[in-house]
Amino acid sequence: MAPSTKTFDPFDPAFLRDPYPAYSVLRDSDPVHFHPADPDHDRPEFWALSRYADIVAAVREPESFSSAHGLTFYADEIAALGLAPTLVMMDPPEHSLKRRLVASGFSPRRVAQTEDTIRSFARERLAELAERARSGETVDIHSLYSATIPTFVLGFLLGIPAADRPRLDPWVSALTTIQDNGFAFGGLGTSAVSAVAEMFEYFGELIASRREDIDAGREVPDDLITGLLRAEYDGEQLSDWDVLGFCFVIVAGGNDTTGNLISHTIAQLTEHPEQRAEVAANPGLITGALMECLRRESSVQALARTTTRELSISGVRIPEGSKVMMYYGSGNRDEREFGPDAAELNIHREFTSHLAFSQGPHFCIGSHFAKLQARVALEELYAAFPAISADVGGARRIESPFTRGFRNLPAYDFAATASSTAAG
Repeated sequence: MAPSTKTFDPFDPAFLRDPYPAYSVLRDSDPVHFHPADPDHDRPEFWALSRYADIVAAVREPESFSSAHGLTFYADEIAALGLAPTLVMMDPPEHSLKRRLVASGFSPRRVAQTEDTIRSFARERLAELAERARSGETVDIHSLYSATIPTFVLGFLLGIPAADRPRLDPWVSALTTIQDNGFAFGGLGTSAVSAVAEMFEYFGELIASRREDIDAGREVPDDLITGLLRAEYDGEQLSDWDVLGFCFVIVAGGNDTTGNLISHTIAQLTEHPEQRAEVAANPGLITGALMECLRRESSVQALARTTTRELSISGVRIPEGSKVMMYYGSGNRDEREFGPDAAELNIHREFTSHLAFSQGPHFCIGSHFAKLQARVALEELYAAFPAISADVGGARRIESPFTRGFRNLPAYDFAATASSTAAG
């Protein structure tokens, strides 16, 4: 018997608090699920894939599952933004060329050069948090630490002048609100939309000015925007719009998700203190722990593709032009792929792939950037405060059908060790 909308309702606050029981029902009973429209609440119909193997097959077949019609179950979200398509909303061959160009500018080498800067910033933040804790304040580890790191690093990487970097916070907040709402602007008011428009204007002017300096042969900063403007592949280069669109992508797709990767890891290790103690004692375990925590609590829970032809999956017919949600958060707990203990945390788990960064042509181009930031953030955190814990029950979560994360996450046990990097 197929699950009813009472079992699986991506807008139900109870589901958003804990989607995993519903995911389990979908995987076992209705892995190719049709979710009917709800006209009273302006919610469209869509299909949902919940098993790992089905999702992997779909995202690796862009000829049948297109990204060019948006990444949510809402229609025309690209038009709603009033923007030309960005990299994440393209299909091959256009996507393939743009991705090669972006990858040459957004290289692992360039990202790796930011590690010392990230580490220094993390230590400064931890020193401040320790002082707040000593004064008796309840410290929100998410908003005061996890979320600050990607915002700071993006400003640094993009070459935003230090005096302008405080402007990033409201832009990121607005863009995250719009993204969590699936780019459906109804009920958001004008402030969020205006903030995003301001962000586009700022980056547009920065990019145009940088292009002019490059063309004139003037000395320019060696930052990501310069790298993207100079990127070349097979005689092709990125336009100013392409670069602006990528700035949108990494702010929208790489900021909130990275902050939540850090906070989800802190939260999960709090719930598994024996594994937290292992990580604190052996920083070499942090990379594996991060990937296991990301698998188990994926920052991106679901994104859509649109079918380009009629398809059949597991005997279920999906019409052409249908929105199909890829439930990465469900696939990452699929017992068929990760074993009977897929729902459990095991920082020593061995697996070769997961869905938190997607797969196929749209595998997250910034995954190396996210992993670097999260690794450094946690190395510094557990070196300074090995017993730090989060009040997961007292945390406030975002409510989005597409992403999963925190609005705040109270933390305690800021007892520093003698070798605390935050103290010195």
